[in-house]
Amino acid sequence: MHQDFRLLRVVSADGICRATIDHPPVNLLDVDLLTEIEILTNQVAADNEVRVLIVDSADPEFFIAHADVSLISDLPADDTARHDELSRFNAAMQALRGLPKGTIAVIEGACRGGGCEFAMAFDMRYAALGTTVLGHPEVSVGIIPGGGGTQRLPHLVGRARALEVILGCRDIDAATAQAWGYVNRALPGEELWRFVDKLAGRIASYPEEAIAAAKRAVDVALDPRTDLTTGLRIEDQLLRETLALPDTRRRLQAVIEAGAQTREFELGAAPKPPAT
Repeated sequence: MHQDFRLLRVVSADGICRATIDHPPVNLLDVDLLTEIEILTNQVAADNEVRVLIVDSADPEFFIAHADVSLISDLPADDTARHDELSRFNAAMQALRGLPKGTIAVIEGACRGGGCEFAMAFDMRYAALGTTVLGHPEVSVGIIPGGGGTQRLPHLVGRARALEVILGCRDIDAATAQAWGYVNRALPGEELWRFVDKLAGRIASYPEEAIAAAKRAVDVALDPRTDLTTGLRIEDQLLRETLALPDTRRRLQAVIEAGAQTREFELGAAPKPPAT
C-alpha cells in the first residue's frame, strides 16, 4: 500500500491486507475514518497481489463505537425527498462490498450503529466471545439506521430478528449474533485469530479470478431481480470464464496428477494448490 494512513495501520503480505483501526478514544466512524476507508478500498481493488482484506481494531473494547452523530445531524432538515444517488457513506459501503476480493471483519468489543453497518458490508464477520456486542440504537433517538442497516440486516437474520435489534435498541452478544447469522462465527479470543488467519491464508492461495467470480455468482443468487434460471446461466458463464484461464487448467491438471478421483485420495487430505 502506497498511501500513508493516520487512522488505519495497514500491512500487506502473502496476498492478505490487514487494516487495523486505530482511532482513539472509541474508533468513531467520522469523516476522517470514512475517507481512509474509501482510500483503502480503492487501493485494495487496484492491488493484484491482494486476495483478502481483513479489518480489525487496535482497541479490544471498541471495534467501531458508532458513526459520528454529525454525519446525520448536519444533514439539511428540509430535504426529505428520495435521492437517486447514494449517500457518501452508503456508496463507500457498496464499494467495499463489491470488492473482487475476500473481505473479513474481525470484531472485538463494542460495535454499534454505523460500525455494524460497516461490518455488514464485509463478506464475512467473526466476533470475539465475551467482549463483542452489536447494536442499533438509532430508533431510540428518533431516526433509523441509515447506512444500510435496515437493508442488510434482514438478509442476514430475517425480518423478525432484524426488527428486534432495530426497534429494541438493545445490544446482542456474540453468541446470539452467531446463532442468528449476524456473524459467521463467535470464538474465544485465543481461537479467533487462529481461525481467521487460517481461513484468510487459504483464500489468499486461490486464483484472484476465481475469488471474484465466486463472489459475483453468489451475489447474483441474492439479487431479487434474478430468477433461478438466469442465475444458473450466469453461473455457467462465470464457470466457463474461469476455465478459460491457463492457471485454472494447470491447477486442475496438478490435482489429477496428485491422485484426485481415486478412493485413497478422496478419503485423505484436500489437494494443495500447485506452486506458482
